[in-house]
Amino acid sequence: MDNLKLKQMANEVRKGVIVGTHSAKAGHPGGSLSAAELFTLLYFEEMNIDPADPKNPDRDRFVLSKGHTAPGLYAVLANRGYFPVEDLKTLRHTGSYLQGHPDMKHIPGVDMSSGSLGQGISAAVGMALSAKMSGKSYRVYTLLGDGEIEEGQVWEAAMFAGHRKLDNLVVIVDNNGLQIDGRIEDVCSPYPIDEKFKAFNFHVINVADGNDFDQLRAAFAEARQTKGMPTAIVMKTVKGKGVSYMENNVDWHGKAPNDEQFAIAMEELEKAGEALCQK
Repeated sequence: MDNLKLKQMANEVRKGVIVGTHSAKAGHPGGSLSAAELFTLLYFEEMNIDPADPKNPDRDRFVLSKGHTAPGLYAVLANRGYFPVEDLKTLRHTGSYLQGHPDMKHIPGVDMSSGSLGQGISAAVGMALSAKMSGKSYRVYTLLGDGEIEEGQVWEAAMFAGHRKLDNLVVIVDNNGLQIDGRIEDVCSPYPIDEKFKAFNFHVINVADGNDFDQLRAAFAEARQTKGMPTAIVMKTVKGKGVSYMENNVDWHGKAPNDEQFAIAMEELEKAGEALCQK
């Protein structure tokens, strides 16, 4: 898929995030929006997956370690064809299969249930080890928040992955600089993130703009060429990207837009989509 189509799809993913959280009157739009390009590139280009065969044992795996940003994952899964886009409106509703965190038992395309921060990367490491032990060629990707990596379990998993030389594992850190209580550097600074992963025997790739498809694509290509050690991609992004009043605003970590805010956000995204269609 070319960059223009990827940008258009990322814009659709952002719409899905806004529609879902507005309908739910709850959820986490900020960190879902910052990762829209990452979700889009993974599911439309990078990963070996098939929505018609979501349990194929040879498929690549993705684990959303920062599970609260499920609205972004759901939006890309829906647009990729795993389930109807209309179902995004049922986010967090009673009886809906699209609950506040990913559920592998009920949602097509979800490879691991997640929610408690720090645990997703451990599951991803286990999947990568399983592939190695079974002689399988599938790759495992996991997305962590920069606030999430303040959790000790993250580094226990990283130590194991580095020690076992799991070069089929790609750990992505969404470094948007904000967590629920404020700036990560003020709450409990995880910096320097890259040097920490290097100390755990990871090949580290810093992506200056994680909302840029060319930079992300180059990072994943480099990760595929890396042998003998896992890869960590640390991508700088904008929290709330694509919705003006949400960008770099910590208030939108875990708050849904009201009707007026929803209308503004959708108008901005519609205009962005129209502008892309004219290119």
